[in-house]
Amino acid sequence: MKVYKALIGFCVAGSLTSPLQAKAGETTLKLSLSDAISMARQNNSSIKASRSRIDQAEARVVQTRQTTLPKVTLSETLMVTNDPGAALVFKLQQSSIQTMDFLPDKLNKPDVINDFNTSLQVMQPVYNADAAIGRSIAVTAKKAEEHMAVRTEETISFQVSKVYYGLILARKNIEAVEQSIKTMQGHSNEASKAFSAGLMTKSDKLSTEVRLAELQEQKLMLYDAIKDATDALHVMLHLDSHVAIVPTGDLVIDGAVPGGENKTVPENRADLKALETSRQIAGYQADMARASRLPRVNAFLQTNLHSDNIFSGGSSWGLGMNVQWNIFDGMSSAGQIQEAKAKEREAMYNYENARSNSIAEVDKSIRSMRTAKARIAVAQKSIEESKISLDYIGSQYKTGMAMTFELLMREQAYTYAKMRLNQAKYDYCVAKSELAYYRGN
Repeated sequence: MKVYKALIGFCVAGSLTSPLQAKAGETTLKLSLSDAISMARQNNSSIKASRSRIDQAEARVVQTRQTTLPKVTLSETLMVTNDPGAALVFKLQQSSIQTMDFLPDKLNKPDVINDFNTSLQVMQPVYNADAAIGRSIAVTAKKAEEHMAVRTEETISFQVSKVYYGLILARKNIEAVEQSIKTMQGHSNEASKAFSAGLMTKSDKLSTEVRLAELQEQKLMLYDAIKDATDALHVMLHLDSHVAIVPTGDLVIDGAVPGGENKTVPENRADLKALETSRQIAGYQADMARASRLPRVNAFLQTNLHSDNIFSGGSSWGLGMNVQWNIFDGMSSAGQIQEAKAKEREAMYNYENARSNSIAEVDKSIRSMRTAKARIAVAQKSIEESKISLDYIGSQYKTGMAMTFELLMREQAYTYAKMRLNQAKYDYCVAKSELAYYRGN
């Protein structure tokens, strides 16, 4: 029993120190909700990654410029040979052929010849229908990434809001528990005096200490909730783990709750627009597969400089056009068209599913806001009534006119009512943030 009393005393003493204050070596950062969201939009790694995907999409758009721009290649080739045919050709190309080179002995047994070939080749696309559609796909894909980046910012902002409100909730509940601990400490002192005077049983005296231990346990759990919320904000805001976050906001309850008939989801919500562009991309892919059946026309220009010593000798050029028509590709293009159509249907179904889910989530958020507001009114009334009851029983308890279990029941009801009010306010704020998120506001 002495050990038990010592543990109770340790817990009560621990409750007098406030871990809400920054520890040694920690930096305190006071944040409003808007500041936290702004910081997340600037520093969050997921948001930065989504912006990097936009840059990747832009790079793919740049790559598609090859469908209209020429391709220029410069090369240098050295050939050393005594092949009769090659030796004659190289001398012709080098503009160094002489009459004696046509003698049978020279033709059959030529000397070793060096040939430096400097070549400049230009390939110019003239007509490539599928490549042009590929550029449209890349441009549309970039728009999809931009929409998803916006939605990522909205998602992170919603998560930050939820965690921020959770941090406020835990701190408010700690305040409620600390007030109850302070009250119960006074009653525990009264119980000790009554027990010493023989006016109270040992069981009644210990019941107050047990209640103090219960409150302290709640407080420890709330400390963990604060730590969990703080760690989550550290990750989302990209802050150092030694930064202690102190929210400056509150669980604010505004006026009107949106009506049940106002369940619309805007067509321009970022993720829905991204799904719509995915459907467009699938349509372009089908067009691209059809266009692959058309001929491709490319012009080319090539200049060559041949010499036995680099950058000298004879030069030549050639200009031409190449037409390539893939008449039959073994049903490859037909399969690609079929696949693209299936992807287009999939994108349409995903869009419809996302929209239906969003309408349901909007309805749920509105219902949660309405219920939370009603719970707030009930909890406020419960606080008033339980406070009056606790004060009355507390005064009766001091004079020996009330039993210990009555006091504990009233105190527990009062503390529970305060925490219910905090929870209802938290649920209202989160539901409001959810409503804005699912509406894309």
